[in-house]
Amino acid sequence: MAPWQGLTNNDTVDFDVTWGILEGALREIHAKNASKLSFEELYRNAYKLVLKKKGEELYNRVSGLEQELLRENVRSRVVQMVTSPLILGASGEQVGGQAHQRRADGERFLGVLKNAYKDHDICMKMITDVLMYMERTYCQDQRHPSIYAMAMALFRTQVLRSPATDQSDINVMAILESAILDMIAMERKNEIIDRPLIRACICMLEELYETFQEEESSKLYLTSFEPKFLESSRIFYHREGQDLVANADAGTFCRHARKRLREEDERCQQTLSTLTDQKIKSVVDKELIGAHIRDVINMEGTGVKHMLDNDRLEDLSNVFDLNSRVDPKKAALKDAVQKRIVSLGSEINNMSSGAVVPPPNNASEQAKKEEGEKDKNVNQQTASAIKWVDDVLTLKTKYDRIWEEAFKKDSNMEKALEYSFQEFINANQRSSEHLSLYLDEYLKKGAKGKTDLEVDANLDKGILLLQYIQDKDHFENYYKKHLSKRLLQRKSASMDIERQMISKMKMKVGNTFTQRLESMFKDMALSEDLTKQYKTHVAELGDPDTTRIDLEASILTTTMWPVDSMVRRNEDGSTKTACIYPPVVENARKRFEHFYLKKHSGRTLSWQPQLGSADIRATFTKPDGKTKRHELNVSTYAMVILLLFNDLPADQCLSYEEIQARTSIPENELCRNLQSLAVVPKTRILKKDPMSKEIKPGDKFYFNESFTSPYMKVKVGVVSNAGSKAENSDERRATKRKADEERGTTIEAAIVRIMKQRKHLPHQQLIAEVIQQLANRFQPDVNMIKQRIESLMEREYLERGPDPSKPSYTYLA
Repeated sequence: MAPWQGLTNNDTVDFDVTWGILEGALREIHAKNASKLSFEELYRNAYKLVLKKKGEELYNRVSGLEQELLRENVRSRVVQMVTSPLILGASGEQVGGQAHQRRADGERFLGVLKNAYKDHDICMKMITDVLMYMERTYCQDQRHPSIYAMAMALFRTQVLRSPATDQSDINVMAILESAILDMIAMERKNEIIDRPLIRACICMLEELYETFQEEESSKLYLTSFEPKFLESSRIFYHREGQDLVANADAGTFCRHARKRLREEDERCQQTLSTLTDQKIKSVVDKELIGAHIRDVINMEGTGVKHMLDNDRLEDLSNVFDLNSRVDPKKAALKDAVQKRIVSLGSEINNMSSGAVVPPPNNASEQAKKEEGEKDKNVNQQTASAIKWVDDVLTLKTKYDRIWEEAFKKDSNMEKALEYSFQEFINANQRSSEHLSLYLDEYLKKGAKGKTDLEVDANLDKGILLLQYIQDKDHFENYYKKHLSKRLLQRKSASMDIERQMISKMKMKVGNTFTQRLESMFKDMALSEDLTKQYKTHVAELGDPDTTRIDLEASILTTTMWPVDSMVRRNEDGSTKTACIYPPVVENARKRFEHFYLKKHSGRTLSWQPQLGSADIRATFTKPDGKTKRHELNVSTYAMVILLLFNDLPADQCLSYEEIQARTSIPENELCRNLQSLAVVPKTRILKKDPMSKEIKPGDKFYFNESFTSPYMKVKVGVVSNAGSKAENSDERRATKRKADEERGTTIEAAIVRIMKQRKHLPHQQLIAEVIQQLANRFQPDVNMIKQRIESLMEREYLERGPDPSKPSYTYLA
């Protein structure tokens, strides 16, 4: 700003006279009489003093005047509002009287202080304009605080930091902070307070600083009020947390905690400062939530267990949100959820093991008497296995919904759920068998009438359980066994769905797992083509034999099919059967075998009649001479038995011994098929004498001419055909023994692969790599790995390292 025209440094200025004019004007400004003043005149007087090098004296006079006015006018008005309850509150003593009285005293005090600061702020902005030239020259050159900053600092020292009373060491700032904190405490008890008034006082503290530099961190709000607010809040929430845990249920605690978080957020946004938002939430997190969340989660009768069992999704969501605030890993919630899932899973496991198969009895006669009871138990176990999978899937569906809706699809909670299901599923030693039985039933019957989406969803559920099973090799053995029955007996509802299932297994578990399963389908496809070629071959022969049977053969690769579960080996280890076929069947068998071996020289066919079936037409003659035909679907053994009655007069019979001698059917298979043909009410193609459920030596069998059925086609099932039923204890032991043998071979192969690549490895590293490599199929037993290492060393595939103190192995090429 240029000097006033006509004014030079040689002109004299009387400081006292000029200051007298300025002082009077400043007092008028503080008295709210500024409208009578001339801004231009006041500015010129201040300008002249600064120009005549009187800036320092002017600055000090203004500072002294402001101190006087603040001390005598402002502070005196403020301290008049200080009452005994306010003094007691600031001193930390219990405040007596009603809440509304304390609130009224506090509001009057805050109102006066707010207005005093507001007036001081307005006045100092006007005075700053008057002294603008001094601000721009003297204050900047001498690095003095601005007039406004100096005046605000004086308000801090002369008013806020001054004693509240002459008899007390408590200052006005302490009264201010105590009054605000008391009102916040009232609001936390759902009382109404004057939020705008408190906000105005907080703004004052945000605008005042501890230093002239006016750094953000030196705001009075941050240095003085906020620490006291956070500490009082810490004490409040510490006590409230204890009271809630002692007197409230878990759901109420969580709802209240979330309500408190919302209140504190709203308080910081509308009443206090956004600078405090995260800090006060941290206090709530630590004192109210973090200190008690585990106790809340584990509350008896109302905690997470109760919420899970009763689908209290909103409460679970609250627990999840609160636990997430204090622990990103949600350890307390994960522990409770895992514990409940494993407990429910154990109940499902215990229920599925309720049906116990009677122990084996060596006495053959006693075994026959108990056969019916065993069959019943096997059927019960099959139903129990299917129910086990249904129950597990129901539980999984329930917790998937909880995970999606209450746990926000959190990855930590997802891992906890997966671990829990994996734990209890693998605790059930029969989980592999149960899952295979479930899928067997679904692939035979469950998929009928379902849409593609429904089928796909159900298959995915089966695959999901398969992923939880650690011993996938056990499942593979059971699945191959059940699949073989479906394929050979044409029981699959859809071959497309069967292949879809294999594709899903391959995608989720790997190619190695499905290699043999795919080979089984390949065998069936090749067999179908071979049958067509054979029929073409027979047609080309032009044989007019009308008794020729229509033969369809399934050629199975021994190494790819579960032969041991499908057939019984002879004493020499072979799988050939001694069944004596009727001539017409024997001729067809030989003709096909000749055809096959001519195409595939060097191969051997081992016929397995117990796996086959036949469609035969039977004519039944009634006493009145009328006849009725039925098409019977029977097992190959049943066909062999029935054809014995072809040329037998109606009044003649065949004894049990005669049938056995003429067919050489194994005793067990013979009894089962005779029961199907002569005992089961709906399929009594034969009559038995004496009539009883058991088949015994000496029993006689007649062709039942009076057989009737409402259906043209009659399916004769084989009694106790456990191919798609749960195993009994003997079968289970045999399956485990076979699985252990296969595991030994698999472990050896893994060891050789690893050592062939690495050449030399320490003992522990070799063990670790074998376990890692086979983890997708099963959990290898360390002792079994050691045994296979010893076996490989005996066969000179490996040798020990030179240092016995550091066990290691070297691969021998």
